[in-house]
Amino acid sequence: MDFDFSDDQQQLRDAVARWVDKGYTFERRQSIARQGGFSREVWNELAELGLTALTVPEQYGGLGQGAVDVMVVMEELGRGLVMEPLTQAFVASAVLSQFGDEALKQAWLPQIATGEKLVVLASQEHKARYRLDVCAGTATKTTNGYTVNATKNIVPVGDQADAFIVPAQLDGKIALFLVESGAEGLSTRGYATQDEGRAADLICKAAPATLITANGLTALTLAQDVANAALCAEGVGVMEQTLKLTAEYMNQRKQFGVVISSFQALRHRVADMKMQLELARSMSYYGTLKLGAPAEERHTAIARAKVQLGQAMRYVGQQSVQLHGGIGVTDEYAGSHYFKRLTQMEMTGGDTLHHLGIVSANMQDSAGVFA
Repeated sequence: MDFDFSDDQQQLRDAVARWVDKGYTFERRQSIARQGGFSREVWNELAELGLTALTVPEQYGGLGQGAVDVMVVMEELGRGLVMEPLTQAFVASAVLSQFGDEALKQAWLPQIATGEKLVVLASQEHKARYRLDVCAGTATKTTNGYTVNATKNIVPVGDQADAFIVPAQLDGKIALFLVESGAEGLSTRGYATQDEGRAADLICKAAPATLITANGLTALTLAQDVANAALCAEGVGVMEQTLKLTAEYMNQRKQFGVVISSFQALRHRVADMKMQLELARSMSYYGTLKLGAPAEERHTAIARAKVQLGQAMRYVGQQSVQLHGGIGVTDEYAGSHYFKRLTQMEMTGGDTLHHLGIVSANMQDSAGVFA
């Protein structure tokens, strides 16, 4: 089996890597963080690179690329700690392409492709504890369509988005709705996140909404799987750069007159970090390649990937801080920001224990050494 990337995918990686190196420096990132954690200017630059259009079908102005292309892009964005939520463009295009009617596709997919509209998933609720089938939000059918009453938490750049994909209970089942940011009865409370990005609480009080699909749980599961596959790829990029920064520091820092990279015990730690990175990379590939599988198989595969990524991100981040010493948590040093990002990513889209529960619940009777 050939696991090499195609020439087009390698060119895509190189293009994104060049932009990260030249257009998204650590200094620029810090400036954006001080200004609130999101830059529409950077979002437009991602759109100019064609990244917001990557998975939008060609008939709606997109590039029609697949999951592996997304993985390639997200690894490079992770390496640069890019805060703008490009993953949300992939989530929105997947949900609208597979579940929206033609009118909804025509209205939104071309604008998502150009970056003109930022559509984000607003699914988390405090009491849900990562479970997708727990939803307190409700929807009501009206003469003109639907209205939604819901409160959603930790919505990516929620106070900057142009529209939201919102799950709500309709006739006893979870349905998925599109709610525009300017809708009457909609409000947001924005705040900075621990990794210096941006999120918001979304409050809908009889907000007008457009029905995407009445089969909301199926669509929501797809959305979360797409988001977690992208997050796993991003995590690989973050860990790769974290390891690079750690190795560079160890080759410069001296103790007892020699660089600390010469100490065998510390070299073993770096080797373990590298092992965790490669385990994570292989599981990220696995999860990405399973995005086209049947729903149950896909969801379990993504959960497996997230378990491995969660363990690896925690290990690599913490070991990096230990090997750096005090500077590893200094705000002026880039390494501390990689550590914060890894820590938050482990809890995003379901933490390690949540996904371990999914893997365990979906184990077959034949699993184990005694099968």
